[in-house]
Formats: sequence, C-alpha cells, structure tokens
Amino acid sequence: MAQTRLVILGCVEHERLTFELLEVRTRGRYLTRLRGISREEQAEWDRRERAALAQLVDHELEHGCGR
Repeated sequence: MAQTRLVILGCVEHERLTFELLEVRTRGRYLTRLRGISREEQAEWDRRERAALAQLVDHELEHGCGR
C-alpha cells in the first residue's frame, strides 16, 4: 500500500515538474516574441530552463516514473 502511494505521488510530482519546465520554456518564448531581451535576460531564462530540466531528470532517476 505504501509503495502504491509513492508511485502515485511520484507521478503527480513528475507531472508538476514537467509542467514547470513547459511553463519556463513557454514564458521565455513569449518574452522573446514580445520584445528583444538582453544577454543577461537570455542567460537567466537559460538558467531557469536548465534548472527545471535538472529537477525533472533528477526526479525521474530517483523515482523511475518518467514516461
């Protein structure tokens, strides 16, 4: 029973992390379409995207719930 709860929670967490990555990517695209961004801003968006992707990959490796 506890194992089943972990799998369900892991999948919910996987979905949340996937959504966060998609959100970072989408906001970055919209921002660049809206206006030109500086190198510093681009570097920040790249950092945010790498961080979100790293969290997702870490979660998948830890829980094995990637799809």
